[in-house]
Amino acid sequence: MQYKTIVHELLLAQTELHEQLRLTRRLKPTLETCATELKASHEAWKERLSQDRPGSDSIQIASEAIELAVQELQDRLSSVFSPLDYGESLSLDAAMAYVKTHTSRD
Repeated sequence: MQYKTIVHELLLAQTELHEQLRLTRRLKPTLETCATELKASHEAWKERLSQDRPGSDSIQIASEAIELAVQELQDRLSSVFSPLDYGESLSLDAAMAYVKTHTSRD
């Protein structure tokens, strides 16, 4: 699975965030961090869905799991970086810390 590609597309959709990350040379580290977190979330969702639906098709489980993981990441990115939409400044370090602390799975 190309997690970095998925994350890059999500970041491209948020033009201001992408530009800020690019200008501050934080795009690649952010991309890599988010890709790692997306992979972990995808794996966790696959595990949960497999437990909830034993005997289900593994391809269907994986597909649904990536959809859920991507939606979680989109929600986090939107909530963390939404102040950019209103012209407010946001500490990139604070935002990355928030993403890192809100991506762990129980």
